[in-house]
Amino acid sequence: MLVIDPVSQRQRRIGIAWICLTTLMFALLDASAKWLVQVFPVFQVIWMRFLVHTVLTAALFGPKVGHDLYRVKHPKLQLIRGLMLATMTALNFFALQYLQLAETSAIQFSVPIMIALFSVWWLGEGQSTARWVAIATGFIGVLVIIRPWGHGFHPAIFLTLLNAIMYAVFNMITRHVGAQDHPAATQWISALVPSVVLAPVGLWNWQTPQDLWSWVFILSAGLTGGLGHFASAMAHRHASAAVLGPFLYQQIIYMTALGWLMFGQLPDAWVVAGAVLVVASGLFLLRQEFRTHAD
Repeated sequence: MLVIDPVSQRQRRIGIAWICLTTLMFALLDASAKWLVQVFPVFQVIWMRFLVHTVLTAALFGPKVGHDLYRVKHPKLQLIRGLMLATMTALNFFALQYLQLAETSAIQFSVPIMIALFSVWWLGEGQSTARWVAIATGFIGVLVIIRPWGHGFHPAIFLTLLNAIMYAVFNMITRHVGAQDHPAATQWISALVPSVVLAPVGLWNWQTPQDLWSWVFILSAGLTGGLGHFASAMAHRHASAAVLGPFLYQQIIYMTALGWLMFGQLPDAWVVAGAVLVVASGLFLLRQEFRTHAD
């Protein structure tokens, strides 16, 4: 008879709770960003999002972790992560000027598919026929969402697709550095690098917010971004990616709801159909990953 360790069960539940918080925070981040980029220059929004993230992380974790906040064993990889995060955020925020929240969210769900491909190309990992079918199905779903043949097509969708590709690589780097560097250090450096790099362009495009809502959404973008990355790191400390993966897809519910409540936008049938294909293929790949580790 199979005996399930109650301690590991508890750890998985904790991890799932953290990943659920992650999806909510990232949905609120994108909703705040979409509101801001319609009012302020995009680079100002990106810079302020990371500046608030940097300050809050230092204030919350600095007194607790001390020198571990900046002592890392992989400084070059941490720098690369920071530059990648700045680039990904820029791609996402520019795309949010033209696309619905549900569209960008659905494309982001192709990340497990990208990781499966990168595992073949970079790590030499073999894929079964079933996995290749799932990968192909996922990319068909992406094409359905993008619809390069349709009148509703907008080139900004390629920014979101490039963001998803970069995020897959970003996740692989994060797993490597997260095994040895303190989570707070990883979060702080990933925000500090974009804050420094983007400061000149952010200040050059500066427009002073004139109303309370602007400041609320600026603080919201920095706070939810920081909490989202921290919650994600905590989730992966308690449970494997295979366990957490299926719970990431709840984010599309939050994105769709926020898109409707804040911007009066609902995804059309094509986006829904494509999202179903992408989510189904991603869930299958995650299920296969879970079975592989369980064997």
